[in-house]
Amino acid sequence: MPKYAIIDVETTGGVARFERITEIAIVLHDGQQVLDTFSTLLNPERSIPWNITQLTGITDEMVAHAPKFYEVAKQIVEMTEGAIFVAHNVSFDYSFIREEFARLGYVYTRKQLCTVRLSRKAFPGLSSYSLRNLKQHFNIHADKSHRALDDTLATVQIFEKILAAQDGADKVKTLVNHGVRETKLPQNITLERLHAAPEACGVYYLHDEQGEVIYVGKSINIRKRLFEHFADQSPKGEKMRTGVSDFTFEVTGSELVALLLESAEIKKRQPRINRALRIRQFSAVIFSYTDQNGYRCLAAGKRNSRNANQLEPVADFTKLHSARAYLDSLTRQFELCGRLCNLDHREQACFQYTIKNCHGACVGEESPESYNERVEQAMAALQRGLSGSFFLFEVGREEGEQAVVAVEDGQFKGFGFVDSAEALTTEDLLSAVNKPLADPDAARIIRSYLDGRKRLKKVSF
Repeated sequence: MPKYAIIDVETTGGVARFERITEIAIVLHDGQQVLDTFSTLLNPERSIPWNITQLTGITDEMVAHAPKFYEVAKQIVEMTEGAIFVAHNVSFDYSFIREEFARLGYVYTRKQLCTVRLSRKAFPGLSSYSLRNLKQHFNIHADKSHRALDDTLATVQIFEKILAAQDGADKVKTLVNHGVRETKLPQNITLERLHAAPEACGVYYLHDEQGEVIYVGKSINIRKRLFEHFADQSPKGEKMRTGVSDFTFEVTGSELVALLLESAEIKKRQPRINRALRIRQFSAVIFSYTDQNGYRCLAAGKRNSRNANQLEPVADFTKLHSARAYLDSLTRQFELCGRLCNLDHREQACFQYTIKNCHGACVGEESPESYNERVEQAMAALQRGLSGSFFLFEVGREEGEQAVVAVEDGQFKGFGFVDSAEALTTEDLLSAVNKPLADPDAARIIRSYLDGRKRLKKVSF
């Protein structure tokens, strides 16, 4: 049997994006009787316009010591969980509550039902379907109009009359709106599929009509994140959805594994949306290449859409001067050639050679084999950022399983999943992890993750 959360809000104005809620009332109903009631004034953290006070009677003094929305947010979530959101002109009340949750970083989505639309179908021929007119038509008494609880209780009575009307229950079922408007979804993505996505940590993929992956993302709640994509009505959200025809996902359980998998998948698949985002975020890169004489060269440069696929990136930077400064420090630390690191544009010996910090690759005094060994050491130092050999353990994809991430001699070796109950040796664990593609970001991801989690299970070997 469905549950209905019949709701009314009073606000500081008419546009949810710019205004706030001053009062909320919720009546939980099972279609036959009232199950629970909640009502409170809310501090909107701003002054209430005089014309709104004239309409509702709610003053600044009345809300000065009322709870703020975040203080009742948990109760609203719990009370409306699994219930259909019902209101008179539902788009108004729903948009305000959804916007309040968005300010808290939470995506609020519920199936919706509008008693204005229902009343038109159940009681055709009335001159108006405003709440005031329906109360007069059905002789519903309310002490205070434009106060949340009184308007909600009036809506409850109207809703009960709708259910009691001929075919009322069928009309209710037909007019339920699922929280994300179906007309906004790509043709092949249904609300049922979105609701069937797991509320679990993992990686998700957005595909175009040809099935090509155009975006890879990570979330601790895949379903919630997908709803964020398809519920975002901003120009940025519309642009993000352009070309999306399908989605798939891979549950990881472990957030660290999700971060590592996301990073590896982006580098492997080069999705066009991720690539554009990354080019904007990390506009500079240290990259490597081999010249015609066999010397491994390094360079700091700007990353753009034209060269992003041609570069062999070693490390990303937000600013070009940061990349050049880091490359200069590597050149001095590992006694590399300034010319071969594209920091010195002299035609003959580089400056580092004149101060005896370059072994002479620029003037043919050092072989490519010898020079390239130090370049590899410099690249390893740049990519590593980790030390020692250890396993990291986190929750797995299902009960009885744990995720394992392996680091050996400071190098990321891969991740995998093992039985929590089994006693496994170092060799067993190393064989259980996959062998990932080279990912210069892996060490940074692991190091950053370790820095923020002191209780993470870490076993050295």
